[in-house]
Amino acid sequence: MSERRSALERRRAREFQAFVAGAAGRLLHAATLLTAEPALRNPQAQQLLTSALAHTYAEWDRLRGEDPYDRTRQELATRFARTAWRHHRVRGGVLDRLTPQERLILVLRLYEGVAEEQTAALIGLPVERVRAICARAVATMRSTPPAPPRAPAEAVS
Repeated sequence: MSERRSALERRRAREFQAFVAGAAGRLLHAATLLTAEPALRNPQAQQLLTSALAHTYAEWDRLRGEDPYDRTRQELATRFARTAWRHHRVRGGVLDRLTPQERLILVLRLYEGVAEEQTAALIGLPVERVRAICARAVATMRSTPPAPPRAPAEAVS
């Protein structure tokens, strides 16, 4: 019995490793967009992804034909939404001009291609609200970013 269990655990580990090898890059990019961190300096995105992947691994045997990528993306979005207050500071990432809610909706809708209805169900908002927030986020990203504050000019003598 122990030998069989060990073989099942090894198979489970191999399957999960193959999933992570194929999906981790895209999921990390999504997490980095969510946290608004720069691509090369993203410890919060890495932590967010690690937590989501750990949850997926714990549920691996219960997925029963469910897409592990969808499950992990859902867990990533849920964990981000629960901790969004931590991700409100400007960090220099691509989407740092957006609020955490705008980033979540924009990443799910445009980067991940999740339907409006699924996005609305995932985050608990009406479809019309998701549509409006997504439109506002796109408009913000298309607008010219505010100029960085300039240093005061030195007096000329």
